[in-house]
Amino acid sequence: MKKIVIIGAGYAGVLTAKKLEKKLRKEEVSISIIDKNPFHTMLTELHEVAANRVEEDSIKMSLKKIFAGRNVNVILDTVSHIEFDKQVVYGKEKVYEYDYLVLAAGSKPTFFGVPGAEEFSYKLWSYEDAVLLKERILTQFRKASCETNLEEKKKLLSFYIVGAGFTGVEMAGELGEYIPVLCEEFEIERSLVKIVDVDILKRTVPILPEKLSAKVEKRLTKMGVSVQLETSVVGIEDGFIVLKKGEEIHRKPAGTVIWTAGIESAEITKETSKLLTASGRGRIEVDRYLRSLEREEVYVVGDNMMYIPEGEQSPVPQMVENCEQSADVAAHNITVSITGKKEMQVYKPSFHGVMVSVGGRYGVARVGLPNHMFNLPSFFAMFAKHLINIIYFIQVLGWNKVFSYTKHEFFTVRHCRSFVGGHFSNRTPSFLLVPLRVWLGAVWAFEGILKILEGWFQNPMLTGFFGGARTWFDQILYGMSNATGTLDAISQATGAIDATAQATGAAEAVSSGVAIFSYNILGLFDISMVSGKEIAASGLADYAIQLNVPLINWFVDTIVLSSDEMQIFMQITIVLIEIGIGFALMGGFLTTPVAVVSLILQFMFVCTTGLYLNTFWMIFAGIALLIGGGRTLGLDYYVMPWLKKQWKKIPFVKRWYIYHD
Repeated sequence: MKKIVIIGAGYAGVLTAKKLEKKLRKEEVSISIIDKNPFHTMLTELHEVAANRVEEDSIKMSLKKIFAGRNVNVILDTVSHIEFDKQVVYGKEKVYEYDYLVLAAGSKPTFFGVPGAEEFSYKLWSYEDAVLLKERILTQFRKASCETNLEEKKKLLSFYIVGAGFTGVEMAGELGEYIPVLCEEFEIERSLVKIVDVDILKRTVPILPEKLSAKVEKRLTKMGVSVQLETSVVGIEDGFIVLKKGEEIHRKPAGTVIWTAGIESAEITKETSKLLTASGRGRIEVDRYLRSLEREEVYVVGDNMMYIPEGEQSPVPQMVENCEQSADVAAHNITVSITGKKEMQVYKPSFHGVMVSVGGRYGVARVGLPNHMFNLPSFFAMFAKHLINIIYFIQVLGWNKVFSYTKHEFFTVRHCRSFVGGHFSNRTPSFLLVPLRVWLGAVWAFEGILKILEGWFQNPMLTGFFGGARTWFDQILYGMSNATGTLDAISQATGAIDATAQATGAAEAVSSGVAIFSYNILGLFDISMVSGKEIAASGLADYAIQLNVPLINWFVDTIVLSSDEMQIFMQITIVLIEIGIGFALMGGFLTTPVAVVSLILQFMFVCTTGLYLNTFWMIFAGIALLIGGGRTLGLDYYVMPWLKKQWKKIPFVKRWYIYHD
């Protein structure tokens, strides 16, 4: 049995393990991934936790869940060194033999020899870093709120971000967005807070075009961040930062210094670089198949690799897209080496751009193909960033993480910091949905019981029910005749039975009916709105909307109305569904799927008989109850946790991540 060991559960390591497991599922192999943490961290989202925009758990994913149902051994250990001659990896806990080794240990901050940088600054390169920094920011505001000495208060509230690259700019933007929230919470004047982003660079995020860098700097300035470029940090002390601009050196009070100035290879990679050909802060040089130059069984991916693609002048960048593409090539080549099938693949990366967010609601992006890049406006830049994250999550943790991510980023964000706008921030307590849920359920139950009393269990009624409503619409829209009894049919379908209309008869209603509009949409269906009375005399109960969908018409005419027996069967089914929806909603039982069924039934009514406007509230009520409507004063409080627990025990559910925590 061939043994594959992957060191590191970052972006490249996790994807390599998943791709190898999929390719070698039928082979006699053992795949192990070693990391010191039991979770995979979204390093590109650390600033969101540090500035308290999202919950801590949103940036980490359990390795146990990622590899659930897969032939991958997750090992919690810290690798100390590797003996390549013996093909052995030494951890603090155990020793691991390998036939193939994938080095994907990632990076760590580098301090460029700046005195005090490592000791007195807060880093932003791990889950622990983000949590510590979040607590630090809150602690500084707590202290400042009680501080009576003005100079000491200002010192506590001074934040310096060292580095104006991706991480530095994103951290500065998040902090600039978060500070007003904290100022209001702790009753501190915004003018007392100082945020400085400092770097020796001539402009922010130099990988971007100058125009976009200027936009980033303008946005930071607007958020109250002072951007100090062409300024080097020559020292960091406890409570102070030493800056050098030209020949001038300034020692500034600094309550918190956040170091985001650069990265170098992780410790194990630096140790390995002493044994393998390496350059550029410990990055291991690889051949075109991503193997180390000395050892064909050792593959290097992600941040740890030093590789200049054919025709390029610069090495591949240390960014997530390189992790994804190198993981795919390494997994393919290891598979070829083990199975002897197909040919080795040369690494030819094709990067599709870069995106930078400045806070939760603004971003810039340069995207496209290598020779055809273009800039995106802010909204689309943020959209692209979130879309790329979701695509990555689909690969790693499927629906489980996609659901969690969209919830945290879009719909439960506090303080109007959501990408989709402050109007989507979470404000309304769910218990306010209870009366709506109970009333919607009562209306559905009433509809079903009323149909039983009208004889839906005994006599075929759908021919008149569907055909009459269709004729009523056609009479108003096109002036057709034979509209007998139609208003009664549409009223039964929508639950808006109008006694006056029944008494008067359809003929009188049609004679005064008015067509409001009728449009054909892309040749697929017609949407029409009519009123059973003149406009001046019409109320909500007189206006009706219908979608005329040929496929649904065919199904009704060919299947539903094919025989009296089929009609009665469909009538009984509709009645039972309506009563089931009613009692389920009133009891708060399986509210989400029942709300979906409610919406489907309403859609079917719109497409067959049409709906009166005074019944459209049922559609909007169904939408409102889609998420969480049954957890308050409902059976779902007890049922859903139990069902979720049982559901997650099913092997294919865990394997395909079709659940959410």
